[in-house]
Amino acid sequence: MASISLDSSLNRRGQSRGDFVILLAIAASVALIHLATNGRYGFHRDEFQFLSDARHMDWGYVAYPPLTPYLEHVGLALFGVSMVGLRLFSVLTQAAVIVVSGLMAKELGGGRLAQVTTALAVALSPLPLFSGTEFQYTSFDLLWWVLIAYFTIRLQRTENPRWWLAIGAVVGLGLLTKYSIVFYIAGILAGVALTRARRYLGSGWFWSGIALALLMFLPNFLWLVRHDFICYHFLQHIHVRDVGEGRADGFLRDQFLICANLAAAPLWLAGLIGFLRDRRYRMLAWMYLVPLALFFFGKGRGYYMAAGYPMLLAMGAVAGEQWLTSLPRLGRWTVKAVYFAGFAFVGAYICALILPIQSSGPLRDFALKRNGDLREEIGWNEQVKTVAGIRDSLPKEQQASVGVLTGNYGEQGAIEILGPEYHLPQPISMTNAAWLRGYPTPQPTTLIVLGFSRGTAERAFTGCRLAGHNGNSEGVMNEESQAHPDIFVCGGPRLPWPEFWREYQSFG
Repeated sequence: MASISLDSSLNRRGQSRGDFVILLAIAASVALIHLATNGRYGFHRDEFQFLSDARHMDWGYVAYPPLTPYLEHVGLALFGVSMVGLRLFSVLTQAAVIVVSGLMAKELGGGRLAQVTTALAVALSPLPLFSGTEFQYTSFDLLWWVLIAYFTIRLQRTENPRWWLAIGAVVGLGLLTKYSIVFYIAGILAGVALTRARRYLGSGWFWSGIALALLMFLPNFLWLVRHDFICYHFLQHIHVRDVGEGRADGFLRDQFLICANLAAAPLWLAGLIGFLRDRRYRMLAWMYLVPLALFFFGKGRGYYMAAGYPMLLAMGAVAGEQWLTSLPRLGRWTVKAVYFAGFAFVGAYICALILPIQSSGPLRDFALKRNGDLREEIGWNEQVKTVAGIRDSLPKEQQASVGVLTGNYGEQGAIEILGPEYHLPQPISMTNAAWLRGYPTPQPTTLIVLGFSRGTAERAFTGCRLAGHNGNSEGVMNEESQAHPDIFVCGGPRLPWPEFWREYQSFG
């Protein structure tokens, strides 16, 4: 009997290792696809902001906490200005999300089918797939949400309160990455209060986890205090802009189309029901429902909830696997075939939409027509080269005291990161954290001005003339070519520099 028990245990361990290897293989395959395609176009305008902030290390920035620029700082030290290298952190993060999502299914009692289904569903969902294509704080925010869910499942399964330290540590990382994690924290606290997890309120481990998260967040909090909570004013401005431009419309629709693979909707719906019905894991249902409600009534954008779906997909895959065992063999194979065929079709569409699969041809045209983020990766090198040409066309005395003043962080970052190749001066920018760094001393007497309309440029500066156009040779219509097509040469600002700096501070 002992020999049979030992053999059974060895078989289970062998199967578990095999399951983990499959999860790693799925994650590695997706990572290799990203590495093969991430150098196709150029940097995204948001990436230029991170690259700029990474060169000015601080405990906080106007648009976000410090962790993402810090990681970009490390990336610059390791790889230089390399798209594939700098995006490697995002690629590895998405790979980790895929593996941890599969492990959640395992912790919930799922076998190989449930684990693989979860991993594939997460890998081929729009936002997780997008998170591997660019260096964005959303990539790391996604990982922290998924890790918190995984540790919460471990906590509930083992009833070992020490898991609160792991949860607290990741919450601390989340607070240093993206402030919207406070909505997830609200879900965690609601889950504790409204389920049998409330017994942890008397545990020192629970309060130690909270203390650890707050200690990790403390340097950024002190930065916020010193800067009059400028991030709050930034987020207010961005929220009003998003609502006014209709970016918050279709929140519930986006839960199906953006947050998860559409074919996986039955899985995450089943997962939500499963969490609600399971007393042990009900806390995770509140971890989804509370931020969902807060984002919905607060008019948040649809993709803000994307990080909440891997845990639902894991529970749904486990429920689906158990349901399949009740069907006859033919029924099981039919359900699998129909589901995975639909899933593969939707996944292929998502890949064609999000990944820069081709640098030319019909797939490139398909993606650029439908994907605004890819369009924002086009034309930055040409813009910088155009600015350098305008500088070179100026008389020598003007070239000696010329500055490049930008209207948004994409232009600022492009000039700062790509401009040294053309010996351009460091850009002057009033947007986000660049405004806090101030204007140069001595001030330039001639300005090359980007990102301003003619009317705005003439109101702000003296002696403006049209000097060039901002676009790209490929004819791709994006924000730069449509909203900021003109480049001007101007004199100094009409107001004294200190007043001008206060008057033209901007958020973007």
